[in-house]
Amino acid sequence: MWAQVNVTMWVEALRSVPRVDRPAWERLDVVSRWLIASRAAVLVMTLFSAAIAGVLAFRDGAFDAWLWALMTVGLLLAHATNNLLNDLTDHVRGVDRGNSFRARYGPQPLEHGLLTLRQFLVYLGVTGSAALAVGLLLVAWRGWPVAWLLGAGAFFVLFYTWPLKSIGLGEAAVLVVWGPLMVGGGYLVVTGRWSWEAVWASLPYAFSVTAVLLGKHIDKLEADREKGVRTLPVVLGERGARLLTALLIVAAYGSVLVLVVTRTFSPALLLVLLALPALRLTLRALSRPRPAEPPADYPREAWPLWFVGFAFLHNRRFGALYMAGLLLDALWVRLGGG
Repeated sequence: MWAQVNVTMWVEALRSVPRVDRPAWERLDVVSRWLIASRAAVLVMTLFSAAIAGVLAFRDGAFDAWLWALMTVGLLLAHATNNLLNDLTDHVRGVDRGNSFRARYGPQPLEHGLLTLRQFLVYLGVTGSAALAVGLLLVAWRGWPVAWLLGAGAFFVLFYTWPLKSIGLGEAAVLVVWGPLMVGGGYLVVTGRWSWEAVWASLPYAFSVTAVLLGKHIDKLEADREKGVRTLPVVLGERGARLLTALLIVAAYGSVLVLVVTRTFSPALLLVLLALPALRLTLRALSRPRPAEPPADYPREAWPLWFVGFAFLHNRRFGALYMAGLLLDALWVRLGGG
């Protein structure tokens, strides 16, 4: 068993969505398969939201490492469950059938025959049960306020793919989940109390995450329209969706400025301005229609992803700098400077 462990693939699956065929899949260990099937590369966005909640708790002198770690694991498992459920739902509904957009940018375990339906249900069942077990443990620890959070999280996990995404509400759901629910709720889990300050601090990153999803949905706009999936870009059209995505990314910086100007947080948060080169690159891409073919200097392995690639790159840089700014601000406060 241990001879089959492929740590290199673990790292690759956490960085990107590896493209593997059936023979390569058969040689992978179970961890690699799970990471690929659950699209682990995007789980970093959930990790950032959980980390923001932890830093805010530390800032207020109420950080509990055990509760934070447990909450973070639960959120990552919930996100992985949602990704698996997304693939299962779209497979059953026929959305990913044939040479679909989803099947072109990475392995869709069911569509590509990498897993049988029964095997896939085992992956989904184990992941979802583990997420639920962590949630119930946190409810037992913190009480009914966390039960409401668990219920809200379960709702979005179960109903994001259908019907929310199909009626133009998926993007709004992501804004709520990666902002107030994960950060505000995570803060409550760690500290035992609700904080509107934590909610406001969640918005810059939530705007950036939502822009990533919008970028993905713009990329697959035509495919979604043909399948009857009415994401927000399908409703708005490409031009309107590109404008909204750009506005959300700019709003991430605007909300940081508000937090600093109102003295809710220190100027340390202005570290995010170091992400401006990535912002310019992303806004430049969003200012033009999606190309029919990848430009000569664009990585072929990344195609057909386009807008989401730029938005995801920006999100990683913005998120890391925002986290660094929050941590410096927290250290300043704890050392008596705030």
